[in-house]
Amino acid sequence: MGLGAQIVWLLLLAVPVACISWTVTHEEIFREARDFCAAKSRACRRLLERKFFYLFTCEYCFSHYVAAFILLIARFKLLFDDWRGYLIAFFALVWVANQYMSLYGRLRLDIRRERLDIEAKQVEAEELQDPG
Repeated sequence: MGLGAQIVWLLLLAVPVACISWTVTHEEIFREARDFCAAKSRACRRLLERKFFYLFTCEYCFSHYVAAFILLIARFKLLFDDWRGYLIAFFALVWVANQYMSLYGRLRLDIRRERLDIEAKQVEAEELQDPG
């Protein structure tokens, strides 16, 4: 596979990594499980147990495991055709997925800020129209 095709594969494979990582660590559907894991990551006595449960609360940490799983399925290698290709692909995939998640998080923040500004302006306009 040529370098251009590998880059396209990298950019495309990072999408499900980012999607799965973000959904598990941020979205409402997994809130109860995430809250349980967050509590266990603080309360467990053993370091390994605390780190295991913390994994499900951090999108960066979780993305490593998702990327490894995606690489197993896709058998994607970057730059080299041996184990080095898997290693480079793994870290590149995690990095690109985390860039996607950062962009998505920033976009959500901007949308939320915009909605709050619109609501504030609507309330202000209603108060101006109905002073009593």
